Formats: sequence, structure tokens, C-alpha cells
Amino acid sequence: MVSNTAVAEPVDRYITVNGLRIHYLDWSRSGDEHKPPLLILHGISRLAHCYDHIAPHFTDRYRVFAMDMRGHGDSGWHPQGAYLVEDYVQDVEGLVQQLGLRDLVLWGASTGGRVVQVFAGMHPHLTKAVIVEDVGPERPKEVSNRRSGRMAREQLGWASIDELVSVIQAQYPSTPETRIRHLARHNSKPGDDGKIILKRDPGIEKGFIPTEIWRFVKRIRAPIIYILGGASTIVPPQTQDELRRTLPHVQIVTMPGLGHYPSDDDPAGFVAIVDPFLATASR
Repeated sequence: MVSNTAVAEPVDRYITVNGLRIHYLDWSRSGDEHKPPLLILHGISRLAHCYDHIAPHFTDRYRVFAMDMRGHGDSGWHPQGAYLVEDYVQDVEGLVQQLGLRDLVLWGASTGGRVVQVFAGMHPHLTKAVIVEDVGPERPKEVSNRRSGRMAREQLGWASIDELVSVIQAQYPSTPETRIRHLARHNSKPGDDGKIILKRDPGIEKGFIPTEIWRFVKRIRAPIIYILGGASTIVPPQTQDELRRTLPHVQIVTMPGLGHYPSDDDPAGFVAIVDPFLATASR
């Protein structure tokens, strides 16, 4: 069961990293300094607030931070459209350095999952455990092309929040409507023409290209778990087999029938997988 007893609301915080103002949500409170940090990174069409329903479950054990990656939410937009996975990683490095974080538990979904894989491979001395949500070390051309077409349609905007909610609900039918409405409310704003648009830099498309990060994954030393949606095809069986060969102690768990964001579709089932993994990783 997902516990929400520890913290009611996060605190909005900002730091300047690589010349950009980066927004993050801080779920910790005074006295939590002794707890290990848990840093959460979202996917390409989302933002830090998409974890509001599940982050409080972890606050009794961790200092929980959820970051708006550059170009998303309330973080700054890069003027030259630098949105490769490595660019996001540089921002995480800056945040970790400025906050003085060590023994990190990293949790990333979709594009955020690629970012945490790269960070963990580059900084094994800083990484305690890694949770990767429905993404692997590869973004093939067909995936990047599909997203490119979708982003072009999204740039046209929507007549209302209700229309945006309906569109997202059609894309993620397993996710409760209340959760989708929460996401839509935090991740949208009125455009110049009065339509509702996403709080996202259109330039992020420049970074959504075919990607391969196996060279970083091979250097991961921390315990790592990949939690996949059974209805998703993002991490095919051959990639799962290669992960097992590359990372002998990896865990790969599929949640049957769920989509690209299992923690949205079934948060109780998700934490039932994550909690024992973290308990073992912290030993």
C-alpha cells in the first residue's frame, strides 16, 4: 500500500545549473538531513509534479527530490536546444554537487530513466541504487520518429484542460483520470492564442534522437532494477537478455497489462516491487 502519511506537500526550490534556472520539488523537512537522498526524474512529456501521488511513500526513509529537467515544467529552456541525454545528466551533476548529495538512490522514468542510467555509470561512487521505469539503454529510430510526430501535434495546443485530459487519457488508458488531471493542470499553461499548451520547450525535439547508452550501463556498479509495463514495447525481450548479460545482478520485473508509466497505473504494485529492492540495496 502507498503511504502518504509523512509529508503533505513538497517545497518548490530553484538552483542555477549550467546557466539554467532549474526547479525541483523538495519533500524533505528539517531533521531529515541524516536520511539518504532519493532523486526522481520524469519522462519527456511530464514533470516533477507527476510523482506527487507516490513520493510521500518514501519520505520516512529518504530525502526525496523530484526535478523538472531542463526545458520542462518550471525549469529554464536552453537557448540552443541542448537536450541530449548527456545534457540532462550535466544538470543532475550540478544539482547533486550543489546540494552535497551522496549515496544517491536514482529513479527515472522514460527519458529520465536513460538519464539515471548514464549518471550511475559515470558516477558509481555517488550511486547507491537505481530504479529504471520502462526504458532501456536504447532509443531506436522508430521510437524517436514516433515521438517527433506526436510532439508536432502537441505544439498545436488544446481548447481546454478537459480536452488535454481526454487526449492524455486516450494515450494512457490504465492511468486514473484524477492522476491525469493533476498532471495536466501542473504541466500546462495558456498560450499566446489562448489555447492550452504544455510547459515544455518545443526545442526538446532536437534531443529526442536515436540513442544508445550501453557504454554507460556497462559501468554501473550499484544495484539496479528495471520495472517494465507489460503492455509497453519500449524494452523488448532481446534488450532484457542483453541487460542480464551486461549486469549479472540486475533485476527486471514486468507489471502485466500496464503501460509506459507503471508507477502511475498501479502505484501500490509499483512500491511493492521497489520497497524490497531498496531494503536489500541499503544493506
